[in-house]
Amino acid sequence: MRPKIYQFLVAVFVAFGSFLYGYDLGVIASVIASDSFISKFLKDDGATKSGTTVALFTGGGFFGAWGAGYCDPLGRRGTLALGSGLFIIGGILQTAAEAIPMLYVGRLFAGFGIGILVEIVPQFQAEISHASIRGIVTSLQQTMLGIGSLAASWIGYGCFTRWENTGDSAQWRIPLALQMVPAVGLLSCVYLFPESPRWLIDHNRYEEGLATLAKLHSNGDIHDPYVQAEYDIIRAQIADEHEHAAKTYMELFKNKSNIRRIVIACACQASTQMTGVSAIQYFSPAIFAQIGISSQKTLLYQGINSILGEVAQFIFFFLIDRVGRRPLQIGGNLACAVAFIIGAALLAVYPPDNDNNAAHWAFIVASTWVFNFCFCASGTMSWIIPAEIFNTATRVKGVSLATMVAFAFNTMIGQVTPVALAAIGWRYYILFIVCDVTNALFFYFFLPETKGVTLEAMDDLFTNSPILVPGSKWEPPLEVDVDRRAGKIEAGVETHELENIEKV
Repeated sequence: MRPKIYQFLVAVFVAFGSFLYGYDLGVIASVIASDSFISKFLKDDGATKSGTTVALFTGGGFFGAWGAGYCDPLGRRGTLALGSGLFIIGGILQTAAEAIPMLYVGRLFAGFGIGILVEIVPQFQAEISHASIRGIVTSLQQTMLGIGSLAASWIGYGCFTRWENTGDSAQWRIPLALQMVPAVGLLSCVYLFPESPRWLIDHNRYEEGLATLAKLHSNGDIHDPYVQAEYDIIRAQIADEHEHAAKTYMELFKNKSNIRRIVIACACQASTQMTGVSAIQYFSPAIFAQIGISSQKTLLYQGINSILGEVAQFIFFFLIDRVGRRPLQIGGNLACAVAFIIGAALLAVYPPDNDNNAAHWAFIVASTWVFNFCFCASGTMSWIIPAEIFNTATRVKGVSLATMVAFAFNTMIGQVTPVALAAIGWRYYILFIVCDVTNALFFYFFLPETKGVTLEAMDDLFTNSPILVPGSKWEPPLEVDVDRRAGKIEAGVETHELENIEKV
């Protein structure tokens, strides 16, 4: 099997952790809309209880992402196993819930597990992949998240319609139970796949690290020039990093290079939530209901939206490592702004109580389907960029912090949106239009291009490249350029830089 195909297949398996996140995000809309669920849990103070059901999951995700920052001793596989196990416990409690407190505890456990999983999945993917395909490999986080949401939308729709008005709790228990199937598969098989070679080398398991690099890049040949070059560079950099490792979150802020990376990583996650995607995802049923669309049709439209999202994701999947991160991040945000401008204008001129069906359909197409397509260009970057810009010493805590920001903004949007929609209506969309435009400007000025840059070269990129990136030029030095070094090893050339690295 070709090494890059093997890396891709390992990354697909790991990405089932992201599938779980997408599935739960997608299925909860049909669950809380089910008449059997409403009659069991939401008869009294239903709006508050349904909001709490959603918020506990994202709140649990926040603390799970924080906890993942301390899971480095478990390894990448051990952290995946822990997250899967907690998610399964949460799934069991939700599926078997007979009282609202039991449901709440289940949502919290599941959220905690998801916070761990979405923090570790892109890291693991970035650490096993070749620089030339790292964007595609780490984009599997968003791709599988979308596939999970797609599966949840249609499963939820099928169960909703099959048991509608029957009072049978299978209407919501089956969708919740099915989410445990991929979690059990991930937990059962995770140790059949290789550990991150960078984690192995970082923990002084050098022979295993070299063997894993060879398995990933050269079908097991430890003497392959690329494998030898990457092994030497990783080992040299990790030896230096051990003196500067971030043992606490505060130590992440001890130098300008780290601060620059943290700002960019957190900005990627915060900006993704402020595109307005969560507001659309969580509350489009409420908006559709205002214009006379039934819950059943709303779930159907969300299913169609999920399909369109996966089509978009498939298109951008092949552009990430070709056009780069910057164009997709900048262009995606600007396109989202245009979609929201159209949606806001339609709502302003033809409010929900207006009987213009053509305008309502135009709103659905522009602010959900077109928006979702545009979002896929920039949304994927929120997982790719944080996973690849940190070095081995800071990656776990740096990605943990960025993921916490994602869940914090997600929870905030979930709490604010229903209040804002009720108070100011379409004007709430102006917030997201402004954020989409300012997101694009921020990334234009401050986001360096990381396409094709090896993980070990990121230190040099963020230390020596200008903070204002338009027009700047940067090339990795020999000591961290795996391809140039491999070429010299293959040619049998010994250089001063190579000798220095070999001595470490």
